[in-house]
Amino acid sequence: MNIVKQLGLLMLCLLNTTIVMASEHSRSVDFNFNWRFTLVENTGLPKTVPLEDTDWRDVRLPHDWSVEASFDESLEGATGYLPGGVGIYQKHFKTPADPKRSNSYILFDGVYNNATFWLNGQRLGQNPYGYSPVHFNLTDHLKTDGSNNVITVHVDHSRYGDSRWYTGSGIYRNVKLITVDKLHIPIWGTFITSPEVSAQQATINIEVNVENDNEDKKSFMLRTHIVDNVGNVVATTVDKSRISSHKSKLIEQELTVSNPKLWDIDTPNMYQAITTILLGEEVIDSYTTPFGIRELKFELNKGFYLNGKATLVKGVSIHHDAGLVGAAVPKDVWRRRFQALKEAGVNAVRTAHNPFSQEFLDLCDEMGLLVQNEFFDEFDYAKDKRLNMNERHDDYITRGYVEHFQDSAKSDLTRTMLRDRNHPSVFQWSIGNEIEWAYVNYRHVTGFWKGTEDPTKIEPRFWKGTPKYTPEELKQRYEDSDEGQYRLAETAKKLNAWVKELDTTRPTTANFIMPQISHISGYADAVDIVGYSYRNNIIPWGQTHFPDKLITINENPGTWDDWKNVLEQPGVFSQFMWTGIDYMGERHQKWPHKSGWGDILDLAGFKLQGWNYFKSIWVNEPFISLGTLPLKDSGFDVDKLSGLATPSGNRSYRWRDSNMHWNYQIDAPILVEVASNHSIVELFLNGESLGSRSMSEAPDRIFRWVVPYQSGTLTAKTGFEGQEIEATMETTGEVVGFSLTPDRVELTANGYDVSHLVVQLHDKQGRAVVTENAQVTFELQGDARWLGVDNGAPDNVQDFQSQSIVTAKGRTLAMVQANIKANQVMITARIKGLKDQSVIINITD
Repeated sequence: MNIVKQLGLLMLCLLNTTIVMASEHSRSVDFNFNWRFTLVENTGLPKTVPLEDTDWRDVRLPHDWSVEASFDESLEGATGYLPGGVGIYQKHFKTPADPKRSNSYILFDGVYNNATFWLNGQRLGQNPYGYSPVHFNLTDHLKTDGSNNVITVHVDHSRYGDSRWYTGSGIYRNVKLITVDKLHIPIWGTFITSPEVSAQQATINIEVNVENDNEDKKSFMLRTHIVDNVGNVVATTVDKSRISSHKSKLIEQELTVSNPKLWDIDTPNMYQAITTILLGEEVIDSYTTPFGIRELKFELNKGFYLNGKATLVKGVSIHHDAGLVGAAVPKDVWRRRFQALKEAGVNAVRTAHNPFSQEFLDLCDEMGLLVQNEFFDEFDYAKDKRLNMNERHDDYITRGYVEHFQDSAKSDLTRTMLRDRNHPSVFQWSIGNEIEWAYVNYRHVTGFWKGTEDPTKIEPRFWKGTPKYTPEELKQRYEDSDEGQYRLAETAKKLNAWVKELDTTRPTTANFIMPQISHISGYADAVDIVGYSYRNNIIPWGQTHFPDKLITINENPGTWDDWKNVLEQPGVFSQFMWTGIDYMGERHQKWPHKSGWGDILDLAGFKLQGWNYFKSIWVNEPFISLGTLPLKDSGFDVDKLSGLATPSGNRSYRWRDSNMHWNYQIDAPILVEVASNHSIVELFLNGESLGSRSMSEAPDRIFRWVVPYQSGTLTAKTGFEGQEIEATMETTGEVVGFSLTPDRVELTANGYDVSHLVVQLHDKQGRAVVTENAQVTFELQGDARWLGVDNGAPDNVQDFQSQSIVTAKGRTLAMVQANIKANQVMITARIKGLKDQSVIINITD
């Protein structure tokens, strides 16, 4: 080997060694363990802190205290019949570094809500909004005598009905302790963009903020390595710089990556930018920014292009809770749910109607899901938490974020964007959801409301017809109306400007419930993309009268008619159906139903028929599935001459969740529904053909037969010769046993890994029985955390934090989470009269 090659290899080894050293330069520490917690009655802030906490509970964060409670009919259904209250957290810890040489910060990813923070009795600040991240500088208040510090967090969620969905209560997201040199890159101190992207190369721009809290100016080197997803260094740049004492400085760097591995929904390739501050050869600070290289383009009358490829956004709206874990959702729980959504063809999620956690976005980056990142559900005026539309209640428990919006909105939006803007999954910023409801004059301008007081007195034509008036007439009506103290368009312009100050690489949008008024009032002009909410019928009207505005769908029920608008309307590139996963809340006076909006997955993450339906529409591969339900419950009748299913009303073709079984009373008329992406399907009962149906007869792409029930085997077949596919349902017998199936039998002893365990009743042939239920009791042996149980039923009000539950559809879910000790755990499930089932889970270092 010649000397040039030897020197080259040596330099490469030194470079990789330096990168490893820099990336291991520890800035942050997991601060989720060893907290103390108590609930208190008094809503007032404590007069002196820290508090004596010897008798408090030990908790591990993230922690949601509401989900630990029992459901209670006397509580508010808007937030899922679970309580709020007031809680206090404390953590004792040693000073992490000499405050004279280092700075220490605490970063809370989310605390719900009205949180106040202290260190050693010194107030750090507060954060009313439960969905925005917040951090504080601890340096000046840290102890230097070797004794413990105490961080105190007071959380006032006594106004537990302050939202239109389940919020959770407490420090329900991750917490980190961050320690850096006085010369450092601050939290969220980098911003990475890719202004030029091609298959051959990508230009990477990095804005790095550097802060100097030293008493003297500093000269330093700022070096950034870009590392690909297998650890190769693909680009490097170094800059010399100087910074004055107690100043910050923004440094811009530009790098080029050859043959970039693009981030896409199918190939979510990630890179890391490792940015290092050096004084001579000494690494002073190292900041790692995960990012993806991808190109976003939105074109009028054409749609959305991801990396130059026309892409239809198959989106779902979801809320931030996940059944039995409430709002403190482990990453593995989201992973299981995302995998199921992606299998159904979903490629995007909308964070309804607030920012989600950093961990959530990390997983979207990793798994290839586009994210419409939404900030607020209200601006200047409050919505009614129980009934939606404008506020019609005025009681203590429903006072919400509107009381803080004027003072806090910019700060909350800014902190959220600084945290989220390097995520390649985030492709749109949504400033708000159906905000028009709270501006009463908007509905009156439409002409569809009767009277001025009751927002429910609305003509049906508002939802299905075109606007009553021309844009010119609507504008005049709007100008003649009284908008009140705040103008929605002006507030939206402020929010949009705040977004653009931080990021111009992604478009802004909002979810418009009254787009005909928003177009003429200036609200629609405040954002880049107008997203209609349940107003697909007036998309052609909007495109005709406002041809220079890109219009798409930000929320709808998720029927075939909805998706046809995406396929057929020029420029309409997305839908976000309501909703991909069931969530708690929006159930005012609907006890015992605490949830009930899921179409693809239920509250436990089990697949519903909607999973089959959307897969038949969104996935480009042969597919067929079966569903059944009694004719009397179906919205269909039977034609006496032809025997065909006929719609009984206008809403018959609105897709519903049908049964996944073939167990009914003999001769009962049953509607059989087949979801398929083939044009012709044939149905068989016990081998006898019941005829074929054509897609031309299926306005909603569901093939239907009315079948007098007979036990046996129901089979649907389709496909070309040699490529046939089929779906089968069989009549099941009595329950003789059950299975206990974990999705993971190997966990890491990190305090976070989760295994989902599913119990399913079965008959003697091993077929799943979904028409019978039984009480299941679980026993856990070993060192692991029992998270709880959930059968997924919307009317299940058994305690989540239990080890016993009655199945729904013959199944239930249990979750266990690793602690930090390596050991072997055994979970046993017992049902009276049936053989116990056990599984072993290995928890390893």
